[in-house]
Amino acid sequence: MMAIRERGGPTQARGYNPAALRAARFSRLPSAAPLAAPGALCVAVLGAICVVLIAAPAAWGDALTPEYSPSRNANDIHTLYVISLAIGAVIFLLVEGVLITSLIRYRRRRGGAEPAQIRGNTPLEVGWTVGAVAILVVLAGITFAYLSDVTTPQRSSASGLNAGTEVAALHQPAVPGGHSLQIHVNGQQYIWRFDYPGAQQVFSYHDMYVPVGTTVTLKITSSDVAHSWWIPKLGGKADAIPGHTNDTWFRVDKPGRLNGQCAELCGENHADMRATVIALPPDQFRLWMARQAADIRQSQALLSLARRIRGQGP
Repeated sequence: MMAIRERGGPTQARGYNPAALRAARFSRLPSAAPLAAPGALCVAVLGAICVVLIAAPAAWGDALTPEYSPSRNANDIHTLYVISLAIGAVIFLLVEGVLITSLIRYRRRRGGAEPAQIRGNTPLEVGWTVGAVAILVVLAGITFAYLSDVTTPQRSSASGLNAGTEVAALHQPAVPGGHSLQIHVNGQQYIWRFDYPGAQQVFSYHDMYVPVGTTVTLKITSSDVAHSWWIPKLGGKADAIPGHTNDTWFRVDKPGRLNGQCAELCGENHADMRATVIALPPDQFRLWMARQAADIRQSQALLSLARRIRGQGP
């Protein structure tokens, strides 16, 4: 080896050929396993496609796209999700198609020469960089086009809660030309508390009752640790943070129950911190408010009586 490395040494004088030496070294390496036959490759690809097709109905129904919801802001978020999913799916299929085609068409065949090794392609690199930027610009433009509808509350419908009722918050400048119902949401380990406006000081736990057709604005906070308010059919999540208030809104246009849960890990019983929004016709909502106020007054009276009795005892 020393003779090979020395310039002008005896080995070079005898016609030393570096390329031949490298070829001899590689010839002593164990040969690579033969490539899979085209039939086996086709079976593998078809098997993968079958698995995807079998799982597609369930995935499409529950995971790929959020369910269509009764609230406009949630539907706008749903539309953005579908657009992003469609663009991403097209890009994925194009990239995977080019990759699979290249693997099959340009693979090294047994006994063939080594394919040309491409170290760089400036036009190609510029092309996919510009293409990626263009896709991001398009997605950003579509997002900003929908953003105002997502963040700006819509008007209450004609069938919503009357503006003259005591529970309607008429001082909501964020709601253009209409009244709204403002509810304060407080996250606590491991339950949600909802405080309704009005002199009756009505509140509820776990279940939020709202009138159909009325824009509902939420003031969300927490009294202990960070939580996250999330009703999938009513739009995106809103964090509940101690000492800070976040805002969101929704409007439900038909009666029903909408289920959700805390979407921020908040402790060992995080999975039990669920919430339900129950949409009622305005008349039934007023009736619920009256009954809830009466139940609260009765419970507070019994609690005061129990405390007095306990204070008089031993």
